[in-house]
Amino acid sequence: MTDPIRDLTARLAADPQSLVFLELGEALRVRGQLGAAYKVARMGTNRYPELAEAHDLLARILADQGDRHAAAEAWKRVLDLSPQHVGALKGLAFLAFRAGDPASALPYLEAALASAPDDEGLATAVTRIRASMEVAARKPEPEPVRQLPGVETFEPFESARGVVLLDAQGLRLAGELAAPDGTEVGDAVAAHLQGVSREAGRAARLLGLGAWQSVSAESPDGHLVVQPPTSATVLLLVRDPRVPVGRLALMADQASRAARAWLERLA
Repeated sequence: MTDPIRDLTARLAADPQSLVFLELGEALRVRGQLGAAYKVARMGTNRYPELAEAHDLLARILADQGDRHAAAEAWKRVLDLSPQHVGALKGLAFLAFRAGDPASALPYLEAALASAPDDEGLATAVTRIRASMEVAARKPEPEPVRQLPGVETFEPFESARGVVLLDAQGLRLAGELAAPDGTEVGDAVAAHLQGVSREAGRAARLLGLGAWQSVSAESPDGHLVVQPPTSATVLLLVRDPRVPVGRLALMADQASRAARAWLERLA
């Protein structure tokens, strides 16, 4: 059976000016060979800086690599070259939604739908986000968990430390988490933790450990504990590495109790 990547590589080697790099980069991306795909896409954008499809390919690879900032910049470059590019509009909407900001995702999706009115997936996404925003607008603004009285673990910290409470979809419900430079990263971290409760529960069942209660980790830059205050939420607590993990677990227990009480008041 012929290997399409080998064939595409040979075609590109025979004609370096060919646009076959678009097919090759996408084939490598789909196969999960992101490093090789990135090199091909970067070569293409350098060779064809005004080609929107080259920057779109690069953006999709960067998104798969988890570099959302670079992916967003690449997709914005696509829109500079082709303002109605559906792929770039979808990509920027995806990044906004993954960051827990559906309000920012909606304009991109609406613009994409205007360019591709027969795309049922886009139409469904626009309808769902509009509905969720309408529901959210009717709800009172929730009090941040970190402001609950008497809970020291919801106070802001000076480095990449803090606490966030998220739902099963990876959307931050409350709390804050700052990077070492002070940048707020709570939404991004929450999005990365999407599904963590499900995976932890699955691992616990496979190992015959029953229901999972807590996961802790230590690193030179900080210690963290992840707990499920409820079956539909996850709490992440991060502190300075000088704080023993045992004490951090106790603080996480306290924070989880406060989160449950807060959620009950909102129900």
